[in-house]
Amino acid sequence: MKKFAVIFDMDGVIIDSNPYHTIALRQFCEKYGYHLSEEELLKRIFGRTNKEWIANLFNRPMSKEELSQFGEEKEALFRDIYKNDIKPVDGLGVFLEQLKVNGIPAAIGTSAPRSNVDFVLAKTNFGKYFTTALDESSVTQGKPNPEIYQKVAAALNFPPEQCVVFEDSLSGVEAAQRAGCKVVGITTTHTPQELSHTNFNIPDFKNLEVSRLESLF
Repeated sequence: MKKFAVIFDMDGVIIDSNPYHTIALRQFCEKYGYHLSEEELLKRIFGRTNKEWIANLFNRPMSKEELSQFGEEKEALFRDIYKNDIKPVDGLGVFLEQLKVNGIPAAIGTSAPRSNVDFVLAKTNFGKYFTTALDESSVTQGKPNPEIYQKVAAALNFPPEQCVVFEDSLSGVEAAQRAGCKVVGITTTHTPQELSHTNFNIPDFKNLEVSRLESLF
């Protein structure tokens, strides 16, 4: 088998959490007087780090502490809403086991904060499958900047060109492609047509074989 590594975004890929993020975001934004449409949420918020979208939302200079405080307020809201409903995207557990059996390293590269990564790994019990998990604190620039995927690839000791990234957001797909990775789109957030510029796209991990990833190289 050809040598390659697999990198997973988290929200919309490991868990189909975006509907719950949307509820939390709406509640957060409306608390502060902002009413965003579905399109505005997709364009301005999804796939981006908290510090980026919060500064963009309030449209004023903000201290690091203020950004952190607002970010954690929104994420605590999300975790409270999602805690009883959290489940992995269909077929992911079987697919992760398949990667493990074949000796293919896996990692996470997400715009989410560490508190959410810990929450998701604890609730899904998937921590054992990932060599590393980098979050928003690992980068100075969020997606669509390629930094997160360049750093995850380096942590895996693989060149980006030998990595396959699973992504659901347009900013995430752009980040992975700019890093030089192969990209598989997950259609939890966008349509197959909107993700048609990926190597291929899937609705979930059911029936996905490692050999299909290998064929990308």
